[in-house]
Amino acid sequence: MFRHRRDRQISETEENIRLNREHLTSYTRLLSYVRPYTGRMVLALITLFLSTLLGLVMPLIVGSVVDVVFVQTSLDLLNRFTLVLLVIFLVRAVFSFINRYSIAFVGERVVADLRRQLYDHLISFSLRFYADHRTGEIVSRVTNDVTTLQAAVTENVIALLQQTLTLIGGVVFLFWLDWRLTSIILLGIPIVTLTMVYLGRKIRTAARNVQDRLAEATGVVDESFGGIRIVKSFAREEYESNRFGAKVEETFAAAMERAKISAVLAPLIGFLAFMSITVTIWFGGYEVIQGRLTPGGLVSYIIYTMLVAGPIAAFSGLYSQFQSALGATQRIFELLDTAPDIEDAPHAVPLPTIIGRVVFEDVSFEYDSSVPVLHNLSLTVEPGQVVALVGPSGAGKTTLVNLIPRFYDVTSGKITIDGTDLRDVTLNSLRGQIGIVPQESILFSDTVMQNIRYGRLDATDAEVEAAARAANAHEFITAMPNGYQTLVGERGVKLSGGQRQRISIARAILKDPRILILDEATSSLDSESEHLVQEALERLMRSRTTFVIAHRLSTITNADWVVVLDGGRIVEQGTHTDLLARQGLYYKLHAMQFRFVLES
Repeated sequence: MFRHRRDRQISETEENIRLNREHLTSYTRLLSYVRPYTGRMVLALITLFLSTLLGLVMPLIVGSVVDVVFVQTSLDLLNRFTLVLLVIFLVRAVFSFINRYSIAFVGERVVADLRRQLYDHLISFSLRFYADHRTGEIVSRVTNDVTTLQAAVTENVIALLQQTLTLIGGVVFLFWLDWRLTSIILLGIPIVTLTMVYLGRKIRTAARNVQDRLAEATGVVDESFGGIRIVKSFAREEYESNRFGAKVEETFAAAMERAKISAVLAPLIGFLAFMSITVTIWFGGYEVIQGRLTPGGLVSYIIYTMLVAGPIAAFSGLYSQFQSALGATQRIFELLDTAPDIEDAPHAVPLPTIIGRVVFEDVSFEYDSSVPVLHNLSLTVEPGQVVALVGPSGAGKTTLVNLIPRFYDVTSGKITIDGTDLRDVTLNSLRGQIGIVPQESILFSDTVMQNIRYGRLDATDAEVEAAARAANAHEFITAMPNGYQTLVGERGVKLSGGQRQRISIARAILKDPRILILDEATSSLDSESEHLVQEALERLMRSRTTFVIAHRLSTITNADWVVVLDGGRIVEQGTHTDLLARQGLYYKLHAMQFRFVLES
């Protein structure tokens, strides 16, 4: 039993050493974000040093004033020393302003730089990453965690330096004034240090737990507000409120656990520090009685003791803040160190303007090793051809088209465009020649003009309007109060489904892609909107290689080629008429839908 306990203690010690090494590495890396602003930090450090030095001189002057008043009773010397004190306070105030402003600038810049780097890195991830991670947790990393780091890389570092300088300088002056008394006071420092280290580890664990619970609560908010229509339609406001409330209570419990530890740490350290002041008053009075210290020297000594006690008490707060920041630091660097699973190969070259011949060569794909989706699929699509992909739910239609813009990479086989493997070209050049109109159009919370211009950012207003006309959107846009400058609301909530779809089509028309992917763009529209959208889609598809995911088979009768998928395999392909004549799976799907329409 004793050996088991000893082995466990050794294991815990090794784990703590490893964690401390990782924390030091993380914090050193975090400080590297300050490097571009070295000039500002040097200015802050210089003013900090001068301000701290003036603060250390001040107790000596106060002690001299006491001796002048009570021993020499000189009014002239009193006036001089008082004037010197006023000048010191004024100069310290100026240095303090420069120091705080410089630190604030560096802190805000570091936060801004880190947020931008984190966002740029996150947006480079493939769809697989966002399928595996909740949006709310990701948002929490960019907002809450980065904010937690701000003080750790600037204000807390400066505070740590200031308190350290004050502590060292104060101890030097204390030894100079009375080494006997100082030696007694310093005996308590090891007790304070050990207490800080022990409770600091507990604070670090508790702080990380708080951030985790807060990320979960943010995830609930994102999900419930993002799906607010579903929440309202099912009258689940109370359910969502209870779900969020449970996460908030978990966050509260974790925060109170952290607060409890911090609440113990600060008063305990303060008690130990001010115990030393009590000892100072007694033993210092004894030294004055023995003639080894003047009354003014005792006053100076007490002030220095307070100056030294201040940093010791402050170290506990700074230590807990550093520990909290380390938890956030690890979470942020975990994201920054996660490499995108879809990125440009080292030898990748820009894809030249394409004709649009797409070839799938023995393509297989799986989201993970236990979920195969596509199996040894081969298909050739000629330039300008309209290919419809049909099949039962889960057949792999959406997965197939997601491989074309490399939202995912094939597990085996390859896909070529005009004979070039997709993995040999840059992502931007590939996706720049592919247009997608999804089933549910996603618009940004901006104007109609900017949502259409998203297809080509350098487009003129006239080109945007021409695209809107081609998409049958110009009339309803101009009928709105602010026309093209009308704000569409979050995700386009102020527009109807048909209007959102036509704006999405206008965006694709403006992009002028050579390959087009349509994910049943008319499935959720009424008859009038469907007619307008279908007309716009026909204009969009002209002379483009087009893949149409069709759930309603009535929309693909004019497709050049129909590919029927089932279980991740191509089971049939041909024209609409040929496939009906074969009376295979396509025929059964068509008959089932036709019967359903008649019964409706």
